[in-house]
Amino acid sequence: MNEHVFFDYLVIAWLIIAGLTFLLLFFVRAPYGRYTRKGWGPMIDRRLGWIIMETPSLAGFLLFFALGDRNNGAVYLVFLGLWSVHYFHRSFIFPFQMRGNKKSQTLAPVAMAVFFNIGNAYINGRWIFSLGPGYTESWLIDPRFMVGLSLFVAGFVICKHSDHVLAKLRGPGETGYKVPEGGLFRFVSCPNYFGEIVEWTGWAIATWSLAGLTFAVWSFANLFPRALSHHRWYKKEFADYPAGRKAVIPFVI
Repeated sequence: MNEHVFFDYLVIAWLIIAGLTFLLLFFVRAPYGRYTRKGWGPMIDRRLGWIIMETPSLAGFLLFFALGDRNNGAVYLVFLGLWSVHYFHRSFIFPFQMRGNKKSQTLAPVAMAVFFNIGNAYINGRWIFSLGPGYTESWLIDPRFMVGLSLFVAGFVICKHSDHVLAKLRGPGETGYKVPEGGLFRFVSCPNYFGEIVEWTGWAIATWSLAGLTFAVWSFANLFPRALSHHRWYKKEFADYPAGRKAVIPFVI
């Protein structure tokens, strides 16, 4: 079996697993964040957990860029830059914006995230830099790239602004939950998840690839059910929770 055949089988399996994960998350809440609970391995430092989880995406994509035979054109450098900016922030900035208890992350979801991020970096990095048909410089002015890039940037900004709002809810030493306000929190309970879904949908369009689509599908499959759980949790915990807010997609659901 050559790598092209292996890659095709992996993408099919990846999409099937995404679909199964989507269904499963309506019945089982992923055990991290406010849903952390016993039975999912030893507790570790939450910041360390995030660094361990997210770094493989950055390191893997950089590795496949370095090993690839399409790594010296402007299009490839743009894709490298977009991915690297997101995952550098996710690996080394976002964890230190967290507040609350440090030792509050179980090991099992960290291990699952590492597995996903290695596979995801392989699918996207190998496709863009080696296995795909490649991109010419004219791709930078193709409408698909420009629409995808716009969505990616918009999603990134929405996600990071929402993360900032959430981080500011807690003062030093505080551990409780509060109702977030401002930004897209006026419309949805989880604009950070909405932003990430938009971001990777933009990536799928900008790369115009099945590899990119797998990431967009996985983002939705993982974050949409979690956003619904968050929305229900907010409404249960706060009697005065804004009635007009949707869960994740403004004005829709």
